[in-house]
Amino acid sequence: MSTPNVRPLAAGNWKMNGSSEMTLSLLKGLTERLKSAGGSLAAEILVCPPFPYLAAAIALVDKDIAVGGQDCHPKASGAHTGDVAAAMLADIGCRYVILGHSERRTDHGESSAEVAAKAAAALVAKLTAIICVGETEAERDRGEALKIVEKQIVESLPPAGSASNLVIAYEPVWAIGTGRTPTSDDVAAVHGHIRKLLRTNLADGGQVRILYGGSVKPANAAELMAIPDVNGALVGGASLKAEDFWAIAEACR
Repeated sequence: MSTPNVRPLAAGNWKMNGSSEMTLSLLKGLTERLKSAGGSLAAEILVCPPFPYLAAAIALVDKDIAVGGQDCHPKASGAHTGDVAAAMLADIGCRYVILGHSERRTDHGESSAEVAAKAAAALVAKLTAIICVGETEAERDRGEALKIVEKQIVESLPPAGSASNLVIAYEPVWAIGTGRTPTSDDVAAVHGHIRKLLRTNLADGGQVRILYGGSVKPANAAELMAIPDVNGALVGGASLKAEDFWAIAEACR
């Protein structure tokens, strides 16, 4: 549900999917739909392709569609083979970067302290950091969802974070790519708790966008986006189809 004076965000995380052909086709589909809608939506649109397709994506979109990276290194440069600096993303035209996704935390063993360091680097590079948090199924079953999310947020926030350069994305790990979603009451409870934490830890925490992610699709987007303190969506699989992602973006208001 829209927070006063906060524009919702529909963010597409392509993960390790795509090709040059798909990048062209998908972004052409989004730009055509945006033009048909008069050039703007209630929500801001963001796409986050894999690193090899970022430059092509930036060349294909105009200012009404933002492009972001899926990760960055905390250092500005150096002997870090295979890594990408936040300043490099900004240099080619990225405006956002996703950090601390559960797949990074699990597959690469990223700690919240590392996420905070990466977020700090992103802010120095003038990128907006999308910090992901969320509990596993076992943690939720033990009644620890709010405790886990709170710990991740407190430990992942960069010192210079504010509503102008920070987004929080709540993604219950057990709902990502599974087709399962929490109940509206469950989402409302977590987002409400996140909002309380942000108000406590940031001067303008009431204006920070909080996205919901985890099996968001056209069929459930409107219901999810109507929940208090849900200011948009971080979309995985459904962001790989222009029609589906556009439908979700339209629901973010």
